[in-house]
Amino acid sequence: MPMKQACRIRHGLLKSVLECGLEKIKTIGDAYMCVCGLPSVDPKLAEKIVRAALKIEEYMKTSSPGWELRIGIHSGSLVAGIVGATKFAYDVWGDTVNIAARMEQHSMPGKINISKATYEIVRHEFECTHRGKLKVKNKGIMDMYFVERAI
Repeated sequence: MPMKQACRIRHGLLKSVLECGLEKIKTIGDAYMCVCGLPSVDPKLAEKIVRAALKIEEYMKTSSPGWELRIGIHSGSLVAGIVGATKFAYDVWGDTVNIAARMEQHSMPGKINISKATYEIVRHEFECTHRGKLKVKNKGIMDMYFVERAI
């Protein structure tokens, strides 16, 4: 992918994330990590992050046909803080972060894969398809759902 196109895509992703009230944490290679509910709790955080994911999918379809993202979402508590001794960065840790990464790994191109914990929060706002129980590294068997659209 040409650098100019990659920069345009990253700018569009950041715009979608910020418009939905999310916080970009970092870019890791071709992965993009963001959260909602930090530093203050937001009662609509799961809904906001799923809406942002749908917005990102739509952005990719219109701005970069042929490029599809895998998106993974999990809801839960985590630890956040500043890391570094000479160069500081805001980061997040914990089981919630690890499960979200596993949701992304088990997703498919052009799909939003969510955990059962997230599904239980957003099921009245979004149409989801149960994928079944899938084996997840270091977690065992987990229910997963694809988000199809807002209701």
